This record gives sequence, C-alpha cells and structure tokens, in this order.
Amino acid sequence: MLYHVTIGEHTMVVDLAGTGITIDGTPVSHAEMLTQSSGTLHHMIADGASHAVLGRAAGAGLWDLQIGGMKLTAEVVDERTRAIRAITRTSAGVIGPRPVKAPMPGLVVRVEVAVGDSVRAGQGVLIMEAMKMENELKADVAGVVSRIVAAEGQAVEKGAVLIEFAAGTEPADG
Repeated sequence: MLYHVTIGEHTMVVDLAGTGITIDGTPVSHAEMLTQSSGTLHHMIADGASHAVLGRAAGAGLWDLQIGGMKLTAEVVDERTRAIRAITRTSAGVIGPRPVKAPMPGLVVRVEVAVGDSVRAGQGVLIMEAMKMENELKADVAGVVSRIVAAEGQAVEKGAVLIEFAAGTEPADG
C-alpha cells in the first residue's frame, strides 16, 4: 500500500507493498516497528539503527511524533484519500493557508506573532501547554497573520482555531 507522508513541506512516498519498505523508491533494509503496550511508544529499527518513536494520532491523518528529542507533525495519506483531495481541491478553487488549531486540549502559554506579521513555513507562532509539556505550534505554509483568536492564559479545546492566516510570501531572512 502506498502512503504519502508529509513533514513540513517535504512529502515522501512510502510503499509498504510487497516484501519490503521503500521510501521515494529507495529500499529500507531491515525495517521493523514494534509497539509497546501503551500504543504510543514504538521502537523502530531501520538500516541497522534503533530509534525510539513516541507517536500519537492528532486528527484525520495527522500524527504527532517525537524522535530523538525532535517533535514533528506528520500527515499520512493513502492513495485513495489523496485522489479524493485532489478532485475536491480542483473543484473548490483556491485554498489559503490553514489556520493553526489546538492539537489537543491545553493552555495557551505564549503567542509569538502579531496580526500583520509575515511568517514562513515551519515558523513557531504559539506555545501551548498540554499534559505538563510545552508544545510549539507552527505555521504550515508562508502567510500573513490575519487574526489571533487565542489569548495567553486561555484554556482551549482540541481543534480550536488559535491563529488564522492570509496568503502571503515567504519573508526574507535577515
């Protein structure tokens, strides 16, 4: 089965069909994933290297992952879902940047942007505390902050819109 896995702005094709695993057509030797009893802690062995992976479903096709101290959000989409999305996007017209939403219930600790700020893809825009951990929420794509819904100290529910964006260009480094 083919999956399209997107982390940040990079999408790779993961093929689990047949006898092995390939990523973008490159075979991964000796790949194995073991799940611990909790269901959120996994142990991955790939190309002879061992990795602890903390992963939890964060919504439709979204996964929050922690690998070696690095926090990532991955979108995993199968071929059928990808085709349906392609058809509906074509008929729906232009879609702007997605808002930042709360991945789980928590408390807004700090808003790191203001209305009118240009942000780049992957830029941190808000710090949220959930389950006694601070999580940095990031913009999916470049844009301009059009509305800040959340306030520092505010408790929010999973899926609540926190920050909205208008289409914009990638800010210059400097």
